[in-house]
Amino acid sequence: MPYFDTASAAPLHPVARQALLASLDEGWADPARLYREGRRARLLLDAAREATAEAVGCRPDELVFTPSGTRAVHAGISGALAGRRRVGNRLVVSAVEHSSVLHAAETHTAAGGAVTEVPVDRSGAVDADVFAAALDSGTALACLQSANHEVGTAQPVAEVAEACRAAGVPLLVDAAQSLGWGPVEGAWSLLAASAHKWGGPAGVGLLAVRKGVRFAPQGPSDERESGRAPGFENLPAIVAAAASLRAVRAEAEAEGARLRGLVDRIRARVPELVPDVEVVGDPVRRLPHLVTFSCLYVDGETLLHELDREGFSVSSGSSCTSSTLTPSHVLRAMGVLSEGNVRVSLPAGTAEDDVDRFLDVLPGLVAGVRERLGAPAASPAPAATAGPLVVDALGKRCPIPVIELAKVFGEVPVGGTVTVLSDDEAARLDVPAWCEMRGQEYLGEEASPRGGRAYVVRRVS
Repeated sequence: MPYFDTASAAPLHPVARQALLASLDEGWADPARLYREGRRARLLLDAAREATAEAVGCRPDELVFTPSGTRAVHAGISGALAGRRRVGNRLVVSAVEHSSVLHAAETHTAAGGAVTEVPVDRSGAVDADVFAAALDSGTALACLQSANHEVGTAQPVAEVAEACRAAGVPLLVDAAQSLGWGPVEGAWSLLAASAHKWGGPAGVGLLAVRKGVRFAPQGPSDERESGRAPGFENLPAIVAAAASLRAVRAEAEAEGARLRGLVDRIRARVPELVPDVEVVGDPVRRLPHLVTFSCLYVDGETLLHELDREGFSVSSGSSCTSSTLTPSHVLRAMGVLSEGNVRVSLPAGTAEDDVDRFLDVLPGLVAGVRERLGAPAASPAPAATAGPLVVDALGKRCPIPVIELAKVFGEVPVGGTVTVLSDDEAARLDVPAWCEMRGQEYLGEEASPRGGRAYVVRRVS
């Protein structure tokens, strides 16, 4: 049963399992105590910290372990903002940061702080110059992920870090998706990551804070982890996390090259095998194991269930797979098609045969979903009628508004317009994306007197 969602959580690495079981016997005592069991636990903790710091590229006394990657992000942002509150209260983030960063930004705003979101291009990358321009004298902290968790695009961290250094602003890097593949380049100031992303056990995060960075931990603290992560350390899990990070790093070059080849095959073959597909994310500057594509006229949740029945575990950023009924904020910021979105992230050891079978079953599954939804099978022929058309898709969810648009588009002549009424947030992405894929002109949106929004499309061919 191929598991293709390692970007959510990687399977436990065999080295992590061995280290975890061994340290359950040796690392159960309190590492803060001076008796022999405590000293033995302290030696394990210190060794894990040194190995992890070496992989991160920092000093051991700059790194602490946290109960999760999310806690590391929250502690890093709140501590850095508090440490620099005399400088200002502005937080600068990219529009495609992980939700843990955006939630911390919302909390900062609610407390009276200011947040600036830096936009991304259609590949999901920020422009380093645009990011630099967002920094001002009142900026306390900047945040930029090393690589995106949904589309795999690598960010220009080194260039942004240099711009932050020149502006005197510390940069926090969320390296959760990339740390298993290698250290983060550039003069970053703070770094957060999560062990379950690289094959370590869940419940272990790390936060590195460079010496010289003003940092004031928030909330109650104790003597553990330099006062930055209070509470008794989960030492067996920490030891397993450090051991697995060292193991995956040793395999990263060879396995990364192999998985990149498999992902290249998916990126190339899916558009050939499945009509009306948009592969999103940067094709070159990206994580080696991750690819995301969106299928026009497809209900993402149904497609994921169909793939699951075939034995493939994948993820999606489509609105119809979320409880909020809104597209992923990453896809929204990129302005790409959101319906029928599939994220494939291959774990180490993925067999070529599994990728080939995925490519074999995908076209039939997509065609079946489209058929059940009544999606049009061909481009519209020239129309004899005249005048604009209005499609009432209010109350209908992705991908129905776009399907209804496609069904009637052939009824308007070249130069004519179709207005789609929709109260589904996904239509804001999917109607313009349909126009780009079909070579038609998107004229924009406006409020509809009947509720929702009116999206206007002109037929140009």
